[in-house]
Amino acid sequence: MDIFSIFTLCGGLAFFLYGISIMSSGLEKIAGGRLERILKKVTSNPIKSLIFGAGITAAVQSSSAVTVMLVGLVNSGIMKLSQTISVIIGSNVGTTITAWILSLSGIQSSNFFIRLLKPESFSPILALIGVIMIMVAKSNRRKNVGTVLMGFAILMFGMEVMSGSMAPLADMPSFRQTLVAFTNPVLGVLVGLVVTMIIQSSAASLGILQALSMVGGITYGMAIPIIMGQNIGTCISAVLSAIGVNTAAKRVSAVHVIYNVLGAAICLPVLLIWNKLFPISFMPADINPVGIAVCHTAFNILAAVIAFPLMKVIEKAAIAVVPDKKEKGKSVLLDDRLLLAPSFAIAECYRQTIKMAEIVEFNFINSTKMLKSYHSKKAEQIKNNEIKIDTYEDKLNAFMLKLSAKELTEEDSNKISQLLLAIGDYERIGDHATYMLKIAEKLKESEKKLSAEAVEELKVIVHAVSEIFMVSFEAYKTDNAKLAQEVEPLEAVIKRIIRKVKNRHIQRLKDGLCTADVSFLFSDLLNDLRRIAAHCGNIATSVIQLQDSTIDKHEYNHRNKDEDLEFVSKYEDYKSRYSVSRHNKSTELVH
Repeated sequence: MDIFSIFTLCGGLAFFLYGISIMSSGLEKIAGGRLERILKKVTSNPIKSLIFGAGITAAVQSSSAVTVMLVGLVNSGIMKLSQTISVIIGSNVGTTITAWILSLSGIQSSNFFIRLLKPESFSPILALIGVIMIMVAKSNRRKNVGTVLMGFAILMFGMEVMSGSMAPLADMPSFRQTLVAFTNPVLGVLVGLVVTMIIQSSAASLGILQALSMVGGITYGMAIPIIMGQNIGTCISAVLSAIGVNTAAKRVSAVHVIYNVLGAAICLPVLLIWNKLFPISFMPADINPVGIAVCHTAFNILAAVIAFPLMKVIEKAAIAVVPDKKEKGKSVLLDDRLLLAPSFAIAECYRQTIKMAEIVEFNFINSTKMLKSYHSKKAEQIKNNEIKIDTYEDKLNAFMLKLSAKELTEEDSNKISQLLLAIGDYERIGDHATYMLKIAEKLKESEKKLSAEAVEELKVIVHAVSEIFMVSFEAYKTDNAKLAQEVEPLEAVIKRIIRKVKNRHIQRLKDGLCTADVSFLFSDLLNDLRRIAAHCGNIATSVIQLQDSTIDKHEYNHRNKDEDLEFVSKYEDYKSRYSVSRHNKSTELVH
């Protein structure tokens, strides 16, 4: 084996890592938003969490990526440490699928059908199909399937290149002599650990071991400690990701390390003692890629069985390793580690938008109450909340700007666009709530009051705007397009009422029933309420558009509503409920 064989080995490793990267990216896109929805359901149940951890790792082909993502979720306060342990255990089981995929390269047979199972036989066909799907398919989902097929073909090509580069080792006496050193299990663990730490991929180091096993000379006794070392070495990504995060997030990394070290510390001594007392027949036999896959799977399943009942102990150990300490400025709205899985990141942006909207809801409701009865403490709370709302908007917009730079599905891109619009609308509603608070303060300072007629009109409008906010918010939270359709007719009624009240107010001003300074404040209030209703209408339209991306917002808002029977029915219902004149018989629609 010369320097050129080493170059070839490096090239094969590069293809291997790139193949895993694009295959996992395609699989994650195919999974879309389903993974985060499942996460919400399973984290309360350890068994379901374990299964989920195995499933998501099989999808993204990296236990390290899953653990790093868990660090981000805990750092953002989305998950608790106890919820991550079973996911990490399942993640280690899920990573065994990679070994089985790679073991296909070790199939040896002259039978035509068995030869078809060899990657070198079918991966070129998969590559061709993948390229055709990427170039021809119109559906993004099919393009993603093509990407997965291409990634798999590149991964297997890298595996073949690595195997080919190592073939000359079989004829080298020095290689055989070197292998003798690997009979020491401690050295095997260290080699597996160090190699995996360097390339930061247990899948890649496992692939190298499987490629090396095809040369011959690697026994089960040598391979098993190396596999255990690889499991420990893969923790390096989680350890590095814990730099600069809060205590809870650091404990997630500690759990990953403790679990993998615990598995090796229990299983290896037991295996060695058992083999010493009752010699295992296959231990001195040469191992092949399938044997490595079997050992890797058996070890991870056994480690999971051992650790599952000890989850509380592992949690306490992590807390002991990373003790509590006072932290300043560690609060994180959305951790950048969530960008590893865009569908998760989008789901958490949506969750944070809901929290932002709840603060907006509090400010809106209480600012309208201030018009009737002013309370300084409540006013201070509204002002502090406005700062929080602005912070939410800044953080969410900055995070989603980073997120939009990722490779996203069309569905995820649409979700980001709608999220950005909703965030802007809720921020503006918060601003108008603050403006109403300022009007309440001015009325209190001037000790002037609105006329009795103006107060009654304002009550009707406030009730209507409160309902449109609640309906649009509920539609947004539940992603209910049918409920969102009820917002537009109510918005039309609110516009109609405000227009009528403005005309009446002008007449009162002419008749001297209202002073100019109070008149300006009343007009500002009406404008704020009208704008809040309009922003609620925008939010509802975004919910409808998310259900059907073919709907154009401008065309939808300017369609002929007189021909929309459902709109007319709702409009008449709202108009009868919210009226400033019981004698008004008008049935005009506001467009």
